[in-house]
Amino acid sequence: MPRRRRVSFPYALVLFDLDGTLVDSAADIAEAVNRTLDELGHPREDEATVRSWIGLGTRVLLDSALRHAGSTADVDAVMPRLMVHYEDCLLLHARLYPGTVEALDALADAGVAMSMATNKPERMARVLAQAMGIDHYFTHVVGGDTLAERKPHAMPLLHLAALHGVAAADTLMVGDSEADAGAAKAAGMDLVLLRHGYPRDFDLERAGAVAVLDDLTTLPSLARPQEQL
Repeated sequence: MPRRRRVSFPYALVLFDLDGTLVDSAADIAEAVNRTLDELGHPREDEATVRSWIGLGTRVLLDSALRHAGSTADVDAVMPRLMVHYEDCLLLHARLYPGTVEALDALADAGVAMSMATNKPERMARVLAQAMGIDHYFTHVVGGDTLAERKPHAMPLLHLAALHGVAAADTLMVGDSEADAGAAKAAGMDLVLLRHGYPRDFDLERAGAVAVLDDLTTLPSLARPQEQL
C-alpha cells in the first residue's frame, strides 16, 4: 500500500460538527420524525422535506414537523417521544460522506488535534461516531446536552479549545449549518462549510467561511487566508 503524503495544515486544532458534516444521517432522522408523526396521527413526510428542517437542533426540527403537519401539540410534551425514536433510528441508514476517513487520516498524520462539537446529544453522538468507525480521531466530544449552551453559542467551541490548550485563532470549525457558522463567529474561529450537509435556508457562500467545500477531500490541503497570516 502506498504511503500517504504527509500534509502541512495551518491550524493546530479542528472541531468537527457531526450530522451533515461527517455523517449523512438524514434518512434516520427522517424516520424518527415520521414515527413521531405516526403516533400523533399525522401523515409521514418524505426525506427531502425533513432534511430541510435539520440543522438547528432537535427542538427546531420537531417544531418544524409539528407546524407543517398542522399540529397544535406542545413541542416539549412531544420531545421525549421523538428522542426515543431518534435513538432507535440512530444506526438504520447512517453513512460517512465520501472522503471523510481520508481527510481525518491526513489531519491525524499531520499532527492536527481534533474534537467534535455537535448539537446531537453527547451519548448518541458517541454511539454514532463509534459505529461509523471514526470515534478514535476525536479527543473530546461535546454534544448539545454537554454544557449549559449549545451551538450557535460560542461555549462549546471555546470549551473544546481550552481543553486542548489551543487559542481560538489557531482553531478551525468545520460544519454545514447556520449553527456552526454562528458558533465559529462568536468564538473568533475560522470556519469551513460543507455543501453536502443540512443548511436549511442558510446561505453558505455569504457566511464568511475561509472555504466552502463540496466534500472533505480537499480539507487537508486548506490554506489559511493571506490576510490572517
